[in-house]
Amino acid sequence: MTQFSLSNEQLLTEVRTVFDVQSAALSAHSKALGDEYLQALGLLKNCTGRVIVCGMGKSGHIGKKISASLASLGTPSFFLHPGEAFHGDLGMVTEQDLMILISYSGETDELLKIIPSLQNFGTKIIAITGGINSSLAKNSDVVLDASVEKETCPNNLAPTTSTTLTLVIGDALSSVSTLEKGFTPMEFARFHPGGSLGRRLLTFVKNEMRTENLPFVEANTSLTDALFIMTETRTGLALVMQDGLLEGVITDGDLRRFLLSGKTINDSVASELMNSNPAFISPDERLSNAEELMREKHIKWLIVSDDGKKIDGIIEWGQ
Repeated sequence: MTQFSLSNEQLLTEVRTVFDVQSAALSAHSKALGDEYLQALGLLKNCTGRVIVCGMGKSGHIGKKISASLASLGTPSFFLHPGEAFHGDLGMVTEQDLMILISYSGETDELLKIIPSLQNFGTKIIAITGGINSSLAKNSDVVLDASVEKETCPNNLAPTTSTTLTLVIGDALSSVSTLEKGFTPMEFARFHPGGSLGRRLLTFVKNEMRTENLPFVEANTSLTDALFIMTETRTGLALVMQDGLLEGVITDGDLRRFLLSGKTINDSVASELMNSNPAFISPDERLSNAEELMREKHIKWLIVSDDGKKIDGIIEWGQ
């Protein structure tokens, strides 16, 4: 085990202190916030352009995350490096855009240099700063206070508590602004097609259904043979067919309940056990709707069919 200059107990105490100090800062800020947040949310709601986030150093890293959160939650946004902005990238900014400028001191030179141009454009500015009387604050339309009593860096120098608070301020703006926009899970999925939510909401049943090696049996098929087909096709399901149309369904659960009743499968046929009114879903439905139906019915497999008779396929929960 690694040998430390401090005892294990001392080290864990220091770790807890980091959590405690930052938690206390967030709690204090929550209790003190006021109408400035309503003003900031109003600017976000009325913005007809993009929300552009700017910051240097650690503030820039936090700013990139804030911009990413805004974009993923339905607010068009990108991060603009203030140094690059001063040397030509201000051409990306229009009067319709909204700027979020981040600087703990409020005196970051690279940010202050671009403010005259932003004011000339007529671009609104939200400042997130610990310097509420700073140059940045005095030249912004809305000021959100990010001041903290103590950084958790041992020397009280490196941005730690302040960057955490700034990130939460950005998360609050991103999250609450979606309420005003009426942002829906479907819209979220459009921006996250590679995630599991995007897949479920954007994918259709027909794109995921199984169409080969289906567990078809006939009404007079013995339960022994039906069980063999259910096992062979690895579905735990038997589709009881008559003249190419579905008559009913047998599941693993049906078989278990049948055996627990004291009956045997040797002299029984599929029609005796089948459920003649199984759940089904159209192939043109969303995958999310199929999963919701399976959750509601407590089933693992769902029949894919427009009318519950002609089988297009089957779909498995959580595939």
